[in-house]
Amino acid sequence: MFKRDRYLRLMGAVASIALVAGCGVFSSESSDDGKPIVVGTTSQPSTLDPAASWDSSWELFRNVHQTLLNFPPGASKPEPDAAESCSFTDSSSSVYSCKLQEGLKFSDGHELDAKAVKHSIDRIKKINFNGGPAGLLTTLGRVEAKGDLEVVFHLNQPDATFPFVLSTPAMSIVDPEDYPADKLREDGEVIGAGPYRVESYEDGKEAQLVKNDNYKGIAKLKNNAVTIRYFSESSQVVDALKKKQIDVIYRGLGATDVVDIQNSGDDTGLQLVENPTTEISYLVFNPKDPWSKRPAVRKAIAQVVDRPALVHNIYKDTVEPLYSMIPKGLVGHTTSFFDDFGKPSPAKARQILEQDGITERVPITLWYTTDRYGSQTKPAFEELKRQLEASDLFTVKLKSRPWKTYAPGYQKGEYPVFGRGWNPDFPDADNFIAPFVGEQNALGTPYEAPEITDKLIPDSRRESDRGAVTNQFERAQQILVDDARLLPLWQGKSYVAANEEIAGAENSIDPATMMAMWELYWKTSW
Repeated sequence: MFKRDRYLRLMGAVASIALVAGCGVFSSESSDDGKPIVVGTTSQPSTLDPAASWDSSWELFRNVHQTLLNFPPGASKPEPDAAESCSFTDSSSSVYSCKLQEGLKFSDGHELDAKAVKHSIDRIKKINFNGGPAGLLTTLGRVEAKGDLEVVFHLNQPDATFPFVLSTPAMSIVDPEDYPADKLREDGEVIGAGPYRVESYEDGKEAQLVKNDNYKGIAKLKNNAVTIRYFSESSQVVDALKKKQIDVIYRGLGATDVVDIQNSGDDTGLQLVENPTTEISYLVFNPKDPWSKRPAVRKAIAQVVDRPALVHNIYKDTVEPLYSMIPKGLVGHTTSFFDDFGKPSPAKARQILEQDGITERVPITLWYTTDRYGSQTKPAFEELKRQLEASDLFTVKLKSRPWKTYAPGYQKGEYPVFGRGWNPDFPDADNFIAPFVGEQNALGTPYEAPEITDKLIPDSRRESDRGAVTNQFERAQQILVDDARLLPLWQGKSYVAANEEIAGAENSIDPATMMAMWELYWKTSW
C-alpha cells in the first residue's frame, strides 16, 4: 500500500535526546495520577472548530478530537485510530475505504458512526473557510457512508498522500448534533471523541482537559488530566516553569531559554528534550502589493538576506539556515536558493533592481506576529530590517499583531510581506509545496503555479512509493525559487522543557510536531 519507509525511516526513528535527565527511578504508574500535568505554550488556538483551522489550533484538536488515522509514538506513517482498518481498494490510489471500530462514542455519549465521519469531512468543503483546511481536500470528490461502519472516499484523481491527510486534526470527527453542516460552531464549546474531553476552556488563558472515558483508539493515556495554559510572551511561560506554576513547556521557548536550560538544568531542576523536526520559517510576498508583486524586488531581498547571521546572532544556532521550502530529512530537499543566489550580496541585489529600472530605495513593510513563534520573532525581524537597510536598497518598516488578528490580516491580503512558520500536516514533501500554491491555499493568498498544481503534484500523488518522487519536487522547488514569492529562512528543532518530576516528553512529539499530551506522566520516586 505505502512504501514510505525509504525516506521516512529517519522520521520514525527520531532521536530524542534528553539533554538534562532526572536521577530517580520512574514508571508510568505515577503516584500523582490525580494531579493534572500543566503544559504552558505561547501557541493559542485561533479557532475551536476544525473546519476553520489550518494552523497550530491543531495541537488542541489532536488531544480532544479523534481522526480515522493517527500516529503512534515513533511511527512514520499513520495507523488506524477511530478506524479499525483503512486501505485503497483500487490499483490507482483513487478509492480509499475505512471500516470504523464498533461502539465509538463522542465524549457526550452520542454515537460516532460513518455518517458522523461523512458529515465532518463534507462540512469542511461546504464551509470552505478562507485559509482553512478545505485546501487539503482538493483531490476528494465525494464521501460515501455505507452502513454504520464503512466510509468510502472517492478521489477525483490518484492521491497516495490521502491517508496522511485523514490523519491531520483538520479531519477531526465531530458530532453532527453539535457542529452545523454549513457554518462554523460559534458557542465556544468543544465536543470530541479523542483521548481527552474539554472540561473548561477560557479563550487566551486555559484549557482544562480530563480523560475521556468513551475514547477507543490508538492513544494509551499515561495521565488522567492535562491543563494547557496560554501565554503571550516566552518570558512569561519560562518564568512560570521555573516557579513550578507549570510543569512542561511546548512552543514558547526562545533560543536564549534553550541555551540557559542546557547550561544550568542540573541546578534549576529542569530537563530539556530535543527532537529534530521539519518545522520551517519563511517570508511571504503579497502579489497585490505594488512593490512585492515585482519579481525584481523579491529577488533582490532574496539576494540580501543573510540566513547564517540570522541563525547565529538571533537564534543562537538552535535552528539552521534553510534554502528550500522542503526541509532536510524529506525527499526533494534542495539548496536551490543558495544555488541561485549564493552568498548575500548587496551589489548583486542592486543589479537585479536596476535591470528592472528601480534606482531608488524600495519601501517595504514587514509584518510578524507577536505571540506565535517565540520570543525571537521580534529580534529576528529587526535583524532582517537591519540587513535590508544596510544594503542601501530598502527602507523597512516593521509592524506586528497578535495571532488572533494577524492571521485574518494576511488572509485578507493586508500585508505586503509577512512572516509565517510551518509545521507539517504530515511528513511528506507534498505538504511543503501543495499548501502554498493554487487559488486556495493555507496563506489565503492565491498563487497561480499551473505546472506545480496541474502536473507536478498530481504526478507525484500517483506514486505510492514516496521515495520515487524526487524529480517532481526538485522541479517544483526551482519554480518557487524562480518566482521568489516564498522565501525560506530557517529549519527548526523541537524543544520540550519540563521540571524533573515529569517523564514521557521524549515520546510526546509526533511526526507533525504536535504534542501527544497523553504520553506525559509523573515520575514515582527520586
